[in-house]
Amino acid sequence: MNFPLFLTVIFILFIFSVIIYLLTPRSYESAETVANSYDEWTEDGILEFYWGEHIHLGHYGSPPKRKDFLQAKADFVHEMVKWGGLDKLSQTTTVLDVGCGIGGSSRILAKDYGFKVTGVTISPQQVKRAQELTSEGVSAQFQVDDALSLSFPDNSFDVVWSIEAGPHMEDKQKYAQEMMRVLKPGGMLVVADWNQRDDRQNPLNAWEKPLMRQLLDQWSHPAFSSIEGFSEHIAATGWVEGDVITADWTQETLPSWLDSIWQGIIRPQGMIKFGVSGIVKSLREVPTLLLMRIAFGTGLCRFGMFRARKSDSVSQLTESSALNKIVERSPHLKSI
Repeated sequence: MNFPLFLTVIFILFIFSVIIYLLTPRSYESAETVANSYDEWTEDGILEFYWGEHIHLGHYGSPPKRKDFLQAKADFVHEMVKWGGLDKLSQTTTVLDVGCGIGGSSRILAKDYGFKVTGVTISPQQVKRAQELTSEGVSAQFQVDDALSLSFPDNSFDVVWSIEAGPHMEDKQKYAQEMMRVLKPGGMLVVADWNQRDDRQNPLNAWEKPLMRQLLDQWSHPAFSSIEGFSEHIAATGWVEGDVITADWTQETLPSWLDSIWQGIIRPQGMIKFGVSGIVKSLREVPTLLLMRIAFGTGLCRFGMFRARKSDSVSQLTESSALNKIVERSPHLKSI
């Protein structure tokens, strides 16, 4: 195929992808919407074919350098472990992976660090696939659970870990509250997430508002929090010892967006493997990936990292929190 013809084909495919994209939004309606979306992405296998075991961005170094797409994703997990100080923990460490996807991060935490990992996701199909991919003897188990109402008792895990689950959470404060609740006193919360610029200080302008609306509507997101806003949510649980530590990994992860599109070009066998349906579904994601690259490249969105240690005096804090809840439910007690 000569170059002008190749460009023409690419242009036609792009126009086709935009039409599909505009006609088939996946707006957030409830947690069930999120579960259904991930069930579909997992069942057809397209997302796993192109993104591998890790349904999250890759880490390309600082400054970023060229790297294999799938290797960058595995590297992200190791970089997050080091940033969170988890590489210094013993092999008896228990970890809850909130929004575990098909278990890629959970398996690395179990195999490479010896942690005992429990991965939870709202998608039954993701749990099924995670179990299929996990070899016997790997200390990682998976179950369906709701991040906004975790089924575990208070003070259950040494580490609570979450990658890119926050945008799907309708109640960001509850998300922070539940993760801190199940963390043991002295335990560590480590979260990586897509975030919006803090619009309390710098409101979205005329072109940013519709762009953000598309990013929400196309991938079942109710809202993005800001790095500043979510750190405040974590602190507001009342269970944090010291400060919530944050970092911005936008530049380290930025190549992922265009790299994910490039995978479809250099691995066209996926189009053949998944047939017409696969081609349509793959093309449909291209506009969103491009908009994500624009959003993160211009500062509208940022890739936030969060780290917080749970206070050792959790019993006192828990009693205080419980009393506050009673007061909230009984207005007449507020005067006491």
